Amino acid sequence: MQSAKEMCNVLEVTHTGTNDAKRVTKHALIHEYELFKMQQGKSITKVQKRFTYIVNHFISWDKILTKRS
Repeated sequence: MQSAKEMCNVLEVTHTGTNDAKRVTKHALIHEYELFKMQQGKSITKVQKRFTYIVNHFISWDKILTKRS
């Protein structure tokens, strides 16, 4: 039987991914933010949704990174 700590670690990796996966995801998100601009033909609503998606993921990454510090 696994200890509670081992089970917690498995759940964490399953939910947030390995360190390499987190790093790749974080860099992709930063890249998406740096290149963000309104695309021609897109409505303000779609642009706002895209921007909100990026910002919300930054907020969630901050919580993950702060928790690990």
